[in-house]
Amino acid sequence: MLSSLARYAHWLHTRWPAGTVEPLPQVEPDGSTAVPGLFVAGDLSGIPLLKFAADGGARIVRSFAAAPGFNAARDASALDVVILGASVAGMSAALEARKLGLSFAVVEASEPFSTIVNFPARKPIFLYPTAMRPEGELRLSADVKEALVEELREQTREIEVRRGRAERVERAGGVLEVVLEGGQRLRARRVIVAIGRSGNYRKLGAPGEESSHVFNRLHDPAEFSGQDVLVVGGGDSALEAAIALAQSGARVTLSYRGPEFSRAKPENVDALARESGVRVLLGSKVRRIDAEHVELADSTGAVQRVRAQAVFPLIGREPPLEFFRRSGVPIRGEWRTSTKLSFAAFLAFCVFLYLWKADKFRPAFEARGWFPYSMGDWLAERLSAATEPSTLLGTLAITLNEPGFYYSLAYCVCVVLFGFARMRKRPTAYVRLQTWTLMAIQVVPLFLLPYVLLPLAGHNGWFDEGAGRSLADALFPLADYGHGREYWRSFGLILAWPLFIWNVFTSEPLWTWLAISLVQTFVLIPLIVWRWGKGAYCGWICSCGALAETLGDAHRSKMPHGPLWNRLNLVGQAALALCLLIFALRAVAWSAPQGAVAGAFASLAGVFTTGYYYVVDIGLAGIVGVGFYFWFSGRVWCRFACPLAALMHVYARFSRFRIFADKRKCISCNVCTSVCHQGIDVMSFANKGLAMEDPECVRCSACVQMCPTGVLEFGQLDPASGRELGRDSIPAR
Repeated sequence: MLSSLARYAHWLHTRWPAGTVEPLPQVEPDGSTAVPGLFVAGDLSGIPLLKFAADGGARIVRSFAAAPGFNAARDASALDVVILGASVAGMSAALEARKLGLSFAVVEASEPFSTIVNFPARKPIFLYPTAMRPEGELRLSADVKEALVEELREQTREIEVRRGRAERVERAGGVLEVVLEGGQRLRARRVIVAIGRSGNYRKLGAPGEESSHVFNRLHDPAEFSGQDVLVVGGGDSALEAAIALAQSGARVTLSYRGPEFSRAKPENVDALARESGVRVLLGSKVRRIDAEHVELADSTGAVQRVRAQAVFPLIGREPPLEFFRRSGVPIRGEWRTSTKLSFAAFLAFCVFLYLWKADKFRPAFEARGWFPYSMGDWLAERLSAATEPSTLLGTLAITLNEPGFYYSLAYCVCVVLFGFARMRKRPTAYVRLQTWTLMAIQVVPLFLLPYVLLPLAGHNGWFDEGAGRSLADALFPLADYGHGREYWRSFGLILAWPLFIWNVFTSEPLWTWLAISLVQTFVLIPLIVWRWGKGAYCGWICSCGALAETLGDAHRSKMPHGPLWNRLNLVGQAALALCLLIFALRAVAWSAPQGAVAGAFASLAGVFTTGYYYVVDIGLAGIVGVGFYFWFSGRVWCRFACPLAALMHVYARFSRFRIFADKRKCISCNVCTSVCHQGIDVMSFANKGLAMEDPECVRCSACVQMCPTGVLEFGQLDPASGRELGRDSIPAR
């Protein structure tokens, strides 16, 4: 049994890549941060491309220099801008500042363009995107390290660079103060941080790592000709170093802990495969470094000794997060005390909100005359006294007693307002059409229809006789509350079972709704998913998706990534199994002859339904789903616990929908993965040129749009033959 469940979990979810997202400072698209006047440019903005660094540095200076009042409010005691880091981004910003006549200073801890200077000798340089021309004065054209360094130095000879290391940036009145080592301070109206990922080198955590023959950077591969060398890492730096060493005559072993190279450029992976002088040990981890040997352990724990006269752990550098923490810039995904307190307060509010929406506080509130229930009564009493139910105001007089009305109204307002904000932020044809569709479905069939249009029609006699009466009896049973009929069941026209359970989990079968639900869940949705993927429902129709793609759009990068979170995707399978169990109990209770057996199954189904209502419907879908919005992204419910999404994951395994990747353009920047609010490791597919088929995808288009080199595109693939069937007619980019 357990092995079968494990195979099912692997087939459905755990087989997919689960890469993580590196913590970086929170930076807006324009380079601004939470500290007014402090900007970040270059590698730390999230895109490790030289052209984007040059472009970003110039644009930031140009943007704040053109801001209203900037020139009028100049302070003679402060520089216009201090630029921390003489990197490509920093020097581009300096050239733009000089061009605009601004007073500035460039502060560098080592030497200008130090990252490029410290590349291995004769390292090839990839200037992506090839057709891009960066803004500003700095130009990049050379494709080899030495030529590029000379080209950059020639263009920036007149820029004075001050040696120093910044410890933090502080706010001092109306200006910023850059505090350097030794206590010296530079006052500036704006500060641009362009220091790159210049933190400490990452450690292997193995004994012997501090030995003199262990190096964190490779300067000249020729120095190691004829030696046995171990390179550790799976990124571009490690692969390029291994290739360069082998070509210089070294006997190279490359150790990487992963089962495949998922972060390196395709060109480097291909070049490594062609290089006969490199022995590759995938799935291996350094256990110990001795004078001339290194112990490596594989995934089974077996140990082998590899001869190594030099060891290069090229596993990256930690970004300078402490600098940003000291400067008051939040780190992406990092919780401070204020974060924890605000999260707890909002979660408590959501507990109250969803219990209030479920009418659980009405007796206590009415007994004390408290808002909001008494407000509805008060308005209803005055409106009903002045109007008839057959009028719009008369219908509203009754509707105002329902907590769900206020909740749905607020929900619609959020979807519409933040929908317009989303379209301004992402003005693509795809996003506009998707957002307009989500807003229309949320406002009309999920709000106006159940709360206004159907009740108004009922009060005007549309459902009193004839076909109208037959239709209403089949869909909206008579009730002794509200408008006299259960018009709320119309939610089921959009929200399919088992997302919306109440048209199916009834004490007596509602045959019309059972038929509708059957067709929706097991005919229409499978066809939609087969053709357009799971996201055609989750991202274009569902009300949960509507709020996630609008209100939640600004928080999509907060979704946790990694293997643990990938396994938690299976919570939705448990919710789906519970729904199927409840339906089976209901079906037995309906079909069994009246008596003890039918009663026992009906009671058992009622117990499970009540538990499902509080744990899943109120707890996970409501309290957790909305309560986690601003801290874990807006797709927590959709990704981890929604039973309909869990069912569609199964359908999606047979879908033709894919996200295609042009691996020649992929630079392994991980932007696509970081903006996925379903936790998909998109980059692991993209840099191999594989079609992305993780069933979690909701077609939000963020990965396609945000990719800096235009790698990704929506399309279709024949699962049987592997043949591409075409790309989407509405481009997502």
